[in-house]
Amino acid sequence: MYSSNDRLIILDADGTTIDSFAAIERAFVRHGMSIGDLQRFQQRRNLFKYLGGIKELPRNLARQMRKVRRSDLLLSLTEVYREEASLFPGMAGFIRSLIKTDGLRVGLVTRNITHEPEVTLGRLFARHDLDIHELDFIRCIPLKEKKGPHFQEIVIDYRVNPARAYACGDEHGDYNAALSAGIRPFIGSYGFESHKRLSVKFEIPEGFLSSRPEELIQRVSHALDIEGSR
Repeated sequence: MYSSNDRLIILDADGTTIDSFAAIERAFVRHGMSIGDLQRFQQRRNLFKYLGGIKELPRNLARQMRKVRRSDLLLSLTEVYREEASLFPGMAGFIRSLIKTDGLRVGLVTRNITHEPEVTLGRLFARHDLDIHELDFIRCIPLKEKKGPHFQEIVIDYRVNPARAYACGDEHGDYNAALSAGIRPFIGSYGFESHKRLSVKFEIPEGFLSSRPEELIQRVSHALDIEGSR
């Protein structure tokens, strides 16, 4: 039924492998704005990731947003990602281990909103001594597109048994996308959505959640029988 015995893992960028909160915070500070702490940020869902409307913002921040052009904020975010943003601790070694593992397809599916996101992520990864082109695939998809169909296409393209495929994310949408493609999700509750939101509101079982980057690395590494970082 399946012509390949390969395994496959799909990585998410923002909030899963990349400390996006710190990057967004720096971009806002450049414009004299404050987004508050991580806990409050997570309660606002993806508002700042998508730089969308302002109706859910605290009143003081909403007033600040009206004085800043979205295009200027996106430009600052792009610059921060390319020159300052970081992968979470241990992620660089983890990704290197994944790439070096025989019989494992490794790639990235992201809705990163910076200008030319593949260029942006390439420069960010390069600062961690990672060549993004060593990945098997990179898909930068529009914000309005769901990841599920892309996950399904990737599994089909590489002729991988979905039971041998995995996806890492940090939002309930990533969890649902993985399940819709028949693959196993690993969800970090340290990114754009909090552990409480993921486990209580969206009823994601604890067995799928990792509260710290190092925990996610350990879970995936154990599942794939590889060392988490080198």
